[in-house]
Amino acid sequence: MTILIVEDEAALAGALEHILQKEGHVTDCVGDGESALDYARSFTYDLILLDVMLPKKDGFAVVRQLRAEKIATPVLMLTARTSVPDKVEGLNAGADDYLTKPFDKDELLARVRAMTRRTGEVVMNELTFGDLTLSLDNAQFLCRGESVQLSRKEFEVARLLFSNPQMTITKELIISRAWGMESEATDNNVEAYISFLRKKMRYLKSSVVIRNVQRLGYHLETEA
Repeated sequence: MTILIVEDEAALAGALEHILQKEGHVTDCVGDGESALDYARSFTYDLILLDVMLPKKDGFAVVRQLRAEKIATPVLMLTARTSVPDKVEGLNAGADDYLTKPFDKDELLARVRAMTRRTGEVVMNELTFGDLTLSLDNAQFLCRGESVQLSRKEFEVARLLFSNPQMTITKELIISRAWGMESEATDNNVEAYISFLRKKMRYLKSSVVIRNVQRLGYHLETEA
């Protein structure tokens, strides 16, 4: 399952990522309400963990805007507020459930599983474009019965491309998603890993290619 974590406390955000990734989930993490909206609009998530108290735009405003834009991704709100009116406000804004801080790890995971069942979501373990499949379980490319293993960074770059195959992905976005906003990675790092992925695609004789859109970024295409 792919989960967007929206939490401005770095320590808690890191802990949530660790807990969820250990359970096999793929996570993205942002620290303010405006970034949360940008990510939720641009990418498909199975669940959003949304803090209430956020910079730029609070959690209530975020979930209200998501619902106004017909984005139906389930939202589990996280808050230190315990009063009933605050919980009612979140649910009325469009949240699906509420979890009060501090919370137990097992309760968090139980809520995540319950929300998945409640919405009838099928947890995808692969992404496919053309004749090429990206396994989310074991970070492999699969093509016509053959497979090749990807490194962690290769997998992160490939996942971004396969999750949004019709979208041109900028180098800046690849760096922020695969290396992190605080990293010292450059365009050269991105170009190197795009080259690694292309070699593995050719090895599998896939018809899928990564196209370079000059001064914009990359997207997937199929060749006849």
